[in-house]
Amino acid sequence: MADAPMQKLPRGIAFLLAALAALGPFSIDTYLPSFHAIGESLHATPIEVQQTLTVYLLSFAIMALWHGAISDAFGRRRVILVTLCLFGLASAGCVFATRIEHLWILRALQGMSAGAGIVISRAIVRDLFDGPSAQRLMSHITMMFAIAPAVAPVIGGRLQFWFGWRSVFVFLALMTITLWLACWRMLPETLPAARRQSLHPVYLGKTYWKVMTSPLFLLACGGLVFNFAGFFIYVLSAPVFLMRHLGVAETGFLWLFGPAMAGLLGGSWLSGRLAGKISPRQTILRGYMAMGAAAVLNLVISLGLPPGLPWSVLPIPLYTLGMSLAMPSLTLLSLDPFPDQRGLASSCQMFLQSLFNGLVAGVIAPAMWGSTHTLAFSMGALMLLGATSAWLHHSKSVIPAKAGIQKNQRTGPRLSPG
Repeated sequence: MADAPMQKLPRGIAFLLAALAALGPFSIDTYLPSFHAIGESLHATPIEVQQTLTVYLLSFAIMALWHGAISDAFGRRRVILVTLCLFGLASAGCVFATRIEHLWILRALQGMSAGAGIVISRAIVRDLFDGPSAQRLMSHITMMFAIAPAVAPVIGGRLQFWFGWRSVFVFLALMTITLWLACWRMLPETLPAARRQSLHPVYLGKTYWKVMTSPLFLLACGGLVFNFAGFFIYVLSAPVFLMRHLGVAETGFLWLFGPAMAGLLGGSWLSGRLAGKISPRQTILRGYMAMGAAAVLNLVISLGLPPGLPWSVLPIPLYTLGMSLAMPSLTLLSLDPFPDQRGLASSCQMFLQSLFNGLVAGVIAPAMWGSTHTLAFSMGALMLLGATSAWLHHSKSVIPAKAGIQKNQRTGPRLSPG
């Protein structure tokens, strides 16, 4: 453990950090079943409604660059409380939108504030813990975080069916108020004043450059980004994949998100159990074995069988199991090179992931959701990109270590005089 004694932490800290991390994904998935109703209510085309998601993801990505640096300067707790206020106000504003342009602006404000939760929660983990303890807490957060994308569209579908699409944003506003009160009462400040960093433009410029040009950082992030995109393309395509291809009603999104949640929970639990027993590299390898098997199975099913239930969703839980098994270790590997700038490094990590998520939402998903074949191909291609990034990260980190061992063997140990 790095700084804070275990006994001084609130008992619900893992749940609270998971809730903060889940806020962003939850606000993505909850309103997916309402896309058609939003378009009819605001007289918007499907593409215009889809852009409410794209603008959210892009603003999320841009602001994610700053949440960590600001929390490095002013502390974790203060930034969390302020951004939760902004997110709650934006959610309440969405309730009263009368034009699709209003929804674009308010969803952008949601995206700007929602990213603080996931960025800062990762930095808090590294403030508190090292080694296997950090992997276990990150796994527990991922396990609870996995509930959000599974439960959110089910809740959203029910709210849409009972009360209409505006009730979804009422729910988000009320949920944010509850989370703010919990943070006010339970969230400790984990970054002492003595360890806070400057917001001076020169310092920030040099630090951002150091992080964003680090090959090890970029490759670890590449593994995270591409792995997640292989599943996220199904999340973004859920209305088309489920309702058009599989014939599922707007209240039946659990067909996709239920199995996906089961895989996420299983992989996160397994990652926590393996922490300290096998190396992070071996954990990541096992994750890619599961994701690779899922991608192959998905291609075989999509090419050999007509779209239908349950076989068209069978590969999803296996993929998410492998993804969540590898995720905690890859996350820690990306942050470990920057112990004094964990918030800023976490921001850069989330920026890269969110930027690519925006590309997936605006370009890749609409281009690929036309058939189950193209969706399966996309999952496989994105998984291969993630595996390549993780392999290159391993190669680059192993070679310097071997070089250091060989140098020590040639020179021998240094002996003090006498």
